[in-house]
Amino acid sequence: MPLTDSQGRRISYLRLSVTDRCNLRCRYCMPPEGIAKLTHNDILSFENLHRIAVQAVKLGLDKIRVTGGEPLVRKGVVEFLARLAAICGLTELVLTTNGILLSQMAAELRCAGVQRLNVSLDSLRPDTFARVTRGGELRRVLDGLEAAERAGFPPPKINMVVMRGVNDDEVLDFAALTLHKQYSVRFIEYMPILQDPEWRLLWVSGDEVLKGIERRYSLQPLRTPERAGPARNFRITGATGTLGIISPISHRFCDGCNRIRITATGRAKGCLFGGEEVDLRPYLYGEDETLREVLHQVVARKPVRHNLLSGQPVRAAFAMAYIGG
Repeated sequence: MPLTDSQGRRISYLRLSVTDRCNLRCRYCMPPEGIAKLTHNDILSFENLHRIAVQAVKLGLDKIRVTGGEPLVRKGVVEFLARLAAICGLTELVLTTNGILLSQMAAELRCAGVQRLNVSLDSLRPDTFARVTRGGELRRVLDGLEAAERAGFPPPKINMVVMRGVNDDEVLDFAALTLHKQYSVRFIEYMPILQDPEWRLLWVSGDEVLKGIERRYSLQPLRTPERAGPARNFRITGATGTLGIISPISHRFCDGCNRIRITATGRAKGCLFGGEEVDLRPYLYGEDETLREVLHQVVARKPVRHNLLSGQPVRAAFAMAYIGG
């Protein structure tokens, strides 16, 4: 029987963070000084993360995306991914990565059973990429994409957070990637997770991005499968790949939200921007049935929608690396 929340939304997707650590310092993800690192004891063991995943799948979730931080920086992650891939009832195992370590690990990840990759890439210009990531090397990500293709991964989803005056002049360059490659390039609205009072100066609406692409290319709207996530999808006429517009601010997709999140510290959340969360640690030493019931309550209490633009209070600023990208 499908797992549904109080709004009748089918919940089938778990975002599972395995670390708060990251080898980049992206400006929309964490403050310039970085974040205070959690201790080894703060982070759940792979054994406990696996147990949560098993019980979530038994509850009815059948897609897991492993996130961080940057998941590939955690020692032993490949073996952990292989254990996840073997869970009975799991139909989709996906990894989100910044791509920095992908050239070294792509073949191992494919052998472990990861089915698909999402790669964060916010600029195709080395200098801009270094500014956005505070020191990252674009070449390493591009090499990682090539290694993933050689390893047999299907074409990845490439996520670009569009920021006015930073990389918004590259939107057409990213769109052009889909002309001859089967990439799915998704343009994501900047989200004020750090509660920067001037965040609106960086924000570019998804509609503005779409109109800019339409001035250059003819677009065909595509039907979005139920499990494909919140993007509005399009294809440039004659292109091999696809485009997606993800608009969490201007077009809240809460009505179709199908996910819950587990942080690397074992906190379960029904909404990225919601303040309510449940610490799963006390339940990791009891019965599986009790753990499933707690996860079921997280699903049942998912908020109707986020309140970012409603004038209502939202949770305090946070670094995305603490929650899971």
